[in-house]
Amino acid sequence: MQTVFLDGETMTTADAFAVARGLATVEIAADAIPKIEAAQRVVGEIISSGETVYGINTGFGALVNQRIGTEDLATLQLNLIRSHACGLGEPLDIQTARGMMLVRANTLAKGHSGSRIRVIQQLVDYLNYGITPFVPRIGSLGASGDLAPLSHMALCLIGEGKCYDADGVLMPTKQALNAVGLIPIELKAKEGLSLINGTSLMVAWLIEAERKLTSLLKLGDLILATSIEARSCSLKPFDSRVHAARGHPGQALVGIRINMALKDSEIMLTHEDCERVQDAYSFRCAPQVHGPVHEMLSRLRRVISVDLNAATDNPLIFPDPTKTGSEMVISQGNFHGQPIALVADSMALACHELASISERRIDQMLDANRSGLPPFLAKVSGLESGLMIVQYVAAASLAELRLFANPASAYNVSTSANQEDHVSLGATAAWSLCKVVERLAEVLACELLVAAEALEYQQVKAGKWVSELVLLTRKISPPLSGDRSVSDELMELTNCLSNGIWLNQLEAQLGQLPTLE
Repeated sequence: MQTVFLDGETMTTADAFAVARGLATVEIAADAIPKIEAAQRVVGEIISSGETVYGINTGFGALVNQRIGTEDLATLQLNLIRSHACGLGEPLDIQTARGMMLVRANTLAKGHSGSRIRVIQQLVDYLNYGITPFVPRIGSLGASGDLAPLSHMALCLIGEGKCYDADGVLMPTKQALNAVGLIPIELKAKEGLSLINGTSLMVAWLIEAERKLTSLLKLGDLILATSIEARSCSLKPFDSRVHAARGHPGQALVGIRINMALKDSEIMLTHEDCERVQDAYSFRCAPQVHGPVHEMLSRLRRVISVDLNAATDNPLIFPDPTKTGSEMVISQGNFHGQPIALVADSMALACHELASISERRIDQMLDANRSGLPPFLAKVSGLESGLMIVQYVAAASLAELRLFANPASAYNVSTSANQEDHVSLGATAAWSLCKVVERLAEVLACELLVAAEALEYQQVKAGKWVSELVLLTRKISPPLSGDRSVSDELMELTNCLSNGIWLNQLEAQLGQLPTLE
């Protein structure tokens, strides 16, 4: 099994995804240990010197001016975790909660938090033993980090709250710990704050969205190619000269992929000199719509890669032997989730446009007046409805997607007696993006089902990429022989599009589709 090493510098999205899925173990990197210990010594020096430093021996938020005595510092951290663990809603799924734990552990391993190695090791042990905290989803404003969700995580580290064992059984945390021989940790100065102050849940959700979008956006282009074949559209709008004349890399990428997918298509050859002058925008302008979505995914990846290896708690410690204790501690705002909120909102809006143009192509293929195909692809029009309602379902998914694509980052609420007077809503934006991705997969599944059925009316062969994608589709959804419910088929197609298996099969067989740098 793969091992992922925590150093706060080198973790990748693939690493995080593997750990979240239980496909990799975790260790603290040897070269991270001196940095962790140096920051922890600074905390000890401050306590010994009697200096007053936020996060170490003061209250939190609006209570920042209240000094806490040395004898109460452990209680301060314990009270922080207990009071902040007040989330609401359904629990995080195990994969997301594990991703959040990993991101938090990697942040602490960066060596600016002042936590002991023991605290990080507790997170590592939980991940390796499959112990996952029960974390209600709602509670983060994405400003002082993901306070409530991370507090539920921290609650389990100290042996309180509930958790899932390696078999996914929910139980009291102490019971799960006893089963594997682990003991709760006792938090010391600053360690509770370091555990809960940061963007870990937001990043975990972005990782989930990114992995699904990596598959969906490539397959979205192949589904577009399938619809082009089914509708006998022109390839001229995908000419590389067109895209070079404008200069957007995502647009050019889509042109390359479509030409690659259709280069051996007999269907394309049959209408090279047809009389049709221009196709509808949903086909002709597809590179200009799909392309920016690919560019936004690249931007999403860059933000993830940064925050995955970022120090996002407050205050941060910068050990320096030439400075006094308080001079090595900086109160700042790295916990603020604005970069995540903005990119999540932008990615959600981009996905909306991809789903919107997909739904329009569905309508184009089902409308006999424009397609030249049987109405709604029914075998006996009138007696049968064919795939009429598949377009309705796609439109309903699109409508829900549109709701989730409304920008969370445009909203603000002031909290903690106006000390924390600007929030990012990054957690809301990241979770909404995950919902958007689910709806996008549904719309694309609807388009694929319709395009595969429309291809049944072509008399010659489609290109290899299209043919292989349709072959996979037909293993789940055979051609219509009359009306039937296709609900289960659409749900299975949705899953196959987003889980990456189909894309891996197609690329293993036919070669890698080009991607943006």
